[in-house]
Amino acid sequence: MVHRVAVIGAGISGLVATKCCLDEGLEPTCFERSEDIGGLWRFADSADCGRLSVYRSIISNTSKEMSCFSDFPFPEDFPSFLPHSLFLEYFRMYARHFQLLRHIRFKTTVISVRKRPDFATSGQWDVITETEGIQESHIFDAIMVCAGNFQKPHLPLASFPGIETRFRGQYFHSLEYKDAAAFQGKRVLVVGLGNTACDIAVDMSHVAAKVFLSARSTTWVFSRVANHGLPWDMLNTTRFNHFLEWLLPSAIMKRIKIWKMNSWFNHEIYGLASAKSSNFEFIINEELPFCMLSGTIVLKSNVKEFTETSAIFEDGTTEENIDVVIFATGYNFSFSFLEESICNPLKSNRTLYKCVFPPQLERPTLAVIGLIQLTGSVMVGAEIQARWVTGVFAGACKLPPSSKMMAEVSKKQLPVKRSLHVTLQQGSLRELSQLVFLATWWLLQAQSSDPSYTSEIASYAGVKPSMLRLLLTDPRLALAVFFGPCTSYQYRLMGRGQWSGARAAILTQWQRVLKPLRTRVLEDSASSHSWRWLGLLALPTALVVGFLLSKCPKLGWAPRARLMF
Repeated sequence: MVHRVAVIGAGISGLVATKCCLDEGLEPTCFERSEDIGGLWRFADSADCGRLSVYRSIISNTSKEMSCFSDFPFPEDFPSFLPHSLFLEYFRMYARHFQLLRHIRFKTTVISVRKRPDFATSGQWDVITETEGIQESHIFDAIMVCAGNFQKPHLPLASFPGIETRFRGQYFHSLEYKDAAAFQGKRVLVVGLGNTACDIAVDMSHVAAKVFLSARSTTWVFSRVANHGLPWDMLNTTRFNHFLEWLLPSAIMKRIKIWKMNSWFNHEIYGLASAKSSNFEFIINEELPFCMLSGTIVLKSNVKEFTETSAIFEDGTTEENIDVVIFATGYNFSFSFLEESICNPLKSNRTLYKCVFPPQLERPTLAVIGLIQLTGSVMVGAEIQARWVTGVFAGACKLPPSSKMMAEVSKKQLPVKRSLHVTLQQGSLRELSQLVFLATWWLLQAQSSDPSYTSEIASYAGVKPSMLRLLLTDPRLALAVFFGPCTSYQYRLMGRGQWSGARAAILTQWQRVLKPLRTRVLEDSASSHSWRWLGLLALPTALVVGFLLSKCPKLGWAPRARLMF
């Protein structure tokens, strides 16, 4: 039996892993090399502090209701999209509420994690840590690696001739960017087209003379603000949308997706993407189109080479007098503290069983938490992983034999799609499989045969809600779960770790969205809101969909994927 668990890191994944260990009656010890919790979300003014952190202006891409831990909602007066300071405040509240700080050893670095000689029978690990220059040895029954994705900046300078030998300006990785003040009046080139690259470009566009955004691939752009001014992820990430994705023919879904993405602005006109684009990455940035429309940001093709003061692009154009180049080219991950037999095969999360367990271990007593890229919140994915892992450690959940896990992992070793401006190396963050959160009906790159990751892991953990059971016992809740946003509270309705407040949290989630907006209520405002009447259409819509489903063979198509709810 597993009793003592070492949790490595006290960021998002480490906090929830520690809490899940306590829920299962395990004894966690969390090792954090810095002096506080929060990981990336604990802002630091300088990149020289010895750890990675977010930049000053960052705002979350996923809303508070879609990001919170499943048994601890954000305060209702918090805005839907949060700056780093409020995220860190939430983590502190979470740690205090569940009394996690007593289990964390700060300023302690994990030096090595090695199998004990009797690992094949005991599953135990030898762990060496260092605190203020003093090393200490420990024996643990299990390990939860929560060190995160963003560990070492990936800076592919060899792919940009002249940047090191000829260019006289300043260049650095986006890790070092903290705020725009230092770029007043500068001409800046940002290399990359991901969320970070576009956020930084928009931030600097308010003070810089001109910002150029160099893109190798294409991307679709979404706004955090969706129909009726509501959070985009709460409207899109629903079980009903996932059901439509499962039901409708791929040709129809493709047209719907392209129409949806272009309904805000025509991506082809802006040079961002077209219906024929082979790459269907997307970013969240409502300011980027206006900045391009106003000329403060200019989109360019991939950089071919640099001269002393200019950048030459692959389309033959040149931009002169470039002062600063910022490479938003991702990160490499590496777990150097793990022994080679584990670390060497770990080229990406696709070499892990369900992106969590190294399948080659004789005993499943080591798990990696949070090494995922979801189209939804990583917080929710990390929590459901931690609940499953601690269930396995406690003996409540079972894993397949090692041979079956290795066979499944081998089957999924497909070529990785190269994207953005990252020349992929072993361990690059871009090699992480991007997984379907639940209902990514807008994301063309998501294969219809891919199951919902969070729903799949919830099933293994024994906490996935049964829609039929809910419909029979609590129709109101069932409709809210099926047609409403798939918030993490749904995974606390039944099974292990059931939370008595889950039902109320689901039924009041829209109230918490609207609460911070009610700072001024107009006298002639209607008491009801336009989105509420959509609930009246829930039952008729379900009947229509059921009718279409029953007629699928007659209409000439069949559902294209296994339904994951």
